[in-house]
Amino acid sequence: MSNLIERLKTNARMSHVVIANDVVYLSGQLPDTASAPFAIQVKEVLARIDSLLESANVDKTRLLTANVWISTPLYFDAFNEIWDAWVPEGHAPTRVCVTAALMRPGLDVEIAVTALK
Repeated sequence: MSNLIERLKTNARMSHVVIANDVVYLSGQLPDTASAPFAIQVKEVLARIDSLLESANVDKTRLLTANVWISTPLYFDAFNEIWDAWVPEGHAPTRVCVTAALMRPGLDVEIAVTALK
């Protein structure tokens, strides 16, 4: 086991990607467009996750876990429809999905994932 920790897309507050012991941790990802329709927000977040995983030389077939926050349970079915189309068949990670008040008005979804290198 290595003590090496690699941090990508880092600023003073946080790293968007941390890699340690061949595990890739992504920070919670938010949509680019606040107040956009929910489906657009989810697709923006998933595209961002794809890009960050790529920066760590891994893809979504290597996902281990996903933590999902949505602003209202009314979006649960819509979220699952988009999520199910995004996750490669046979590669679904463990997942939790809860409702929460997100940190900025107009944001309806946040997702954080971990993956294995």
